[in-house]
This record gives sequence, structure tokens and C-alpha cells, in this order.
Amino acid sequence: LYDTCAVFRERFDAVCALVDTHLEVPLKRVMFAAPGEEVGELLAQTDYTQPALFAFEVAMVAVWDSMGLKPDVLLGHSVGELVAASVAGVLSLEDAATLVCARGRLMQACVSGGAMASLGTSEAEVRAFLATESGQVDIAGINGPRQTVISGDAEAVTRAMNHFSRAGKRTTQLKVSHAFHSAHME
Repeated sequence: LYDTCAVFRERFDAVCALVDTHLEVPLKRVMFAAPGEEVGELLAQTDYTQPALFAFEVAMVAVWDSMGLKPDVLLGHSVGELVAASVAGVLSLEDAATLVCARGRLMQACVSGGAMASLGTSEAEVRAFLATESGQVDIAGINGPRQTVISGDAEAVTRAMNHFSRAGKRTTQLKVSHAFHSAHME
């Protein structure tokens, strides 16, 4: 999109200019690092992941807007909440960029060591399993009727993945620096 869509590129560059004032390494340098380039590894750290998601999502809204797609209602989850607030005019783009970078820094400072996983199963099935789980693990997101994300202690997340995998459900460990949307963020 960056190479082929001027609307996306212009809005993405504008957001990067705002977030770069809060980052040690320019966001485009991190996001567009060549495979194997060490600076690209920063993208897995939430203090860069969050501004990257924000820049991408705001730029996508600009593309949809250019196509005449105008939402009646805006909402989001996690960084998406900040995108929605900015697009809706609740926060200026500059304030939202400042907030997303501060949020990323604060979350990066939390204790790491947890894990997250996407489970191809329902919220009810996950809740039933979690009721029997001794480790600290929470539902971090419900992305659809059969797609639930969990987050928490690495061992507990692994046990949940093994349980649902044995039941024939698709499981994917997410590449994240922390156990987001869980008690680990308290």
C-alpha cells in the first residue's frame, strides 16, 4: 500500500512524523527494515508495535475515506480505540499519536514474560477451560464466534494451546513482547 497508494502513503507519512518525535528510531525505519536487519526486531516491542498499528490503521481509514466510505459509528479495541477516537475527532491526530506512544512506553515498562495465543474456538469453550486452569490467563479479545485470544502466564497459555490443539482446534502463539489485555498489565 505504501508503494502503490498515494492516499495511504501521505497519511502514513503524516502519522509517522508525529510519532517519530516520541521514538528513538524513526517508525518507517523499523517497519520497512530489510529482512534480518536488527532494527526491524524493534517492531516486536510494544513501544514500536503500537505506533506502527496506529499509523497503519489511520492510513487505512484515509484510504476508505477517499473511496467514499463514511462510518456512522466508530469503535476499536486497544490501539484501535485511539484510532477511532482520532478519526471521530474526539482526539486530534497529534494528541492521539502522543497518547499511543506514551501508552506503548508504559506497557513496554511492564514485566515481560507472559504470552498470548489465538484459539480457533468460542469464548464459552475458552471460559470453561479457564475455570479449570490454575495459572493466570485471561481472555484478551474475542475476534469472532470461533476466534478467541488469551493472554497471561506463559505456562498457562501453553497449557490452553495444548488443550485446544488436542481437541482439533487451531492455535497460534502470538509474537508479542508482553501478555497484553491480561492481569500482567495491571
